[in-house]
Amino acid sequence: MKEEIKKILGMMEEGKLDSEEATALIQALQEKEVVETKVAEPDYLKKLLKIRISDQEDKVNVNLPLRLVKVALQSGLDIAAKLPESAKYVEGIDKVDVDLILEAIENEAEGQIVDITGGDGEQVSIVIE
Repeated sequence: MKEEIKKILGMMEEGKLDSEEATALIQALQEKEVVETKVAEPDYLKKLLKIRISDQEDKVNVNLPLRLVKVALQSGLDIAAKLPESAKYVEGIDKVDVDLILEAIENEAEGQIVDITGGDGEQVSIVIE
């Protein structure tokens, strides 16, 4: 963009453009750069947290937007911290590593973050895509 601005300023010095035309062109270049930057940057929180659970009889597939997951987990942890002995009210909550999922989101991890196979053939997979 610096080269384009130099060219515009050079054209102004040569009398091919007046100051208003040069200003308008420079502003248009700057706006174009802002738009291109926004389009080029992938928004990580638009990705999905995909949870796959299966055993010999059942399959469960859940796709959740990371933005929703992050807010829900943070809110849930805040609420749980205020409830005495909150773990005893939700069966199996002590087996879920919520901090691992939040850390993966904070570090913009992609791909598989959890892969568990139980003794009876149950499989749990959590993937960010």
